[in-house]
Amino acid sequence: MIGRLTGRLAEKNPPQILLDVHGVGYELDVPMSTFYHLPELGGEVTLLTHFAVREDGQFLFGFLSETERFAFRQLLKISGIGARMALAVLSGLSVSDLAAAVAAQESG
Repeated sequence: MIGRLTGRLAEKNPPQILLDVHGVGYELDVPMSTFYHLPELGGEVTLLTHFAVREDGQFLFGFLSETERFAFRQLLKISGIGARMALAVLSGLSVSDLAAAVAAQESG
């Protein structure tokens, strides 16, 4: 499994980025909360990753913090929530706001 990548940011097309790691380009989907904090093109960045293998392909997701990756993985455990929905949730809410909503049982 791929747990972390460090490399040069080669492309940024929300929500996808291309990370050049010693000549190998990794396509990663990232939540907007991570996207907004990425360096300029050519800058170096380290991302924690989640690697998913499904029938229709292999997908790599990137996160700047362990709390984001943990929240993403917890969201995937919920029936009916897939990776795209989990990214959308993290793009719209901070991890602390998400935790508060869950604690208050706010389904909206």
